[in-house]
Amino acid sequence: MLTLSIRNQMAIGLLLVSLMILTRSHHFASVHNLADASWVIFFLAGVYLRSAWPLLGFFALSWWLDFAAYTWGGVSDFCITPAYVFLLPAYASLWLAGRWYAKQYQFTWHTLAPLSLSVIAGLILCELFSSGGFYFFSGRIAETSFSEFGEQLIKYFPLYIETFVFYLGIAVVMHTLFTLIIYQFNPRNTTTG
Repeated sequence: MLTLSIRNQMAIGLLLVSLMILTRSHHFASVHNLADASWVIFFLAGVYLRSAWPLLGFFALSWWLDFAAYTWGGVSDFCITPAYVFLLPAYASLWLAGRWYAKQYQFTWHTLAPLSLSVIAGLILCELFSSGGFYFFSGRIAETSFSEFGEQLIKYFPLYIETFVFYLGIAVVMHTLFTLIIYQFNPRNTTTG
């Protein structure tokens, strides 16, 4: 099981907040072109942050960034529909998948199996809630069908997976390096990562 001190959780939480602001800020600035890291942020919040309060905080932050983008940033409000509420279970499924993985965590190669399982489950549920919610309940699609929705999944879901895996790969490398550094200074402490 992964356990971190409050100080480490706060540092990780601030890093995740910064990452969300930077990657969702493409609404505000075109200086960079970072892909939105929201999905992996909710997953990592589930892994590293013990309290459920950060989940609500990240919900609020993502909503505020989107609201600010279309209110003051000139971004289209195309995605702001009644289906926007489906982001709550979408993001919560990633957070719960991360939370489940944190209970399975061990600093060994065997951790890759539960990590993969939690990532796959979280991504599939998130995609079904977010894209399915928008497709069927936004009112933006005139005629909906499950076959057309399936085509949309095949077309767009791999892009979301690619972005998620990119950011998760960075997080795994950072986690491994920090755990190895901590292990060097305290060889008895291998599970606190």
